[in-house]
Amino acid sequence: MTNTKMFAAFNKQTAKSFNDQKALIKKVLAGRVILCETCKQPLHFLSPSEKDVAGRIRCNKGCTDIELDIV
Repeated sequence: MTNTKMFAAFNKQTAKSFNDQKALIKKVLAGRVILCETCKQPLHFLSPSEKDVAGRIRCNKGCTDIELDIV
């Protein structure tokens, strides 16, 4: 595979990952029950606190932990 094809495949995979994560975030923020792919526990939104300036979406075990930039 040439470098151009490898780069295109990488870009496609990265874009899919980004869009999948964006869709997951929207669903959790909309109140839908979404399960962690690893432990099958529900994902929760944790609003920013005094210690943590960013919000998070995570499961109780922490195997899914998405930090959100909230402005």
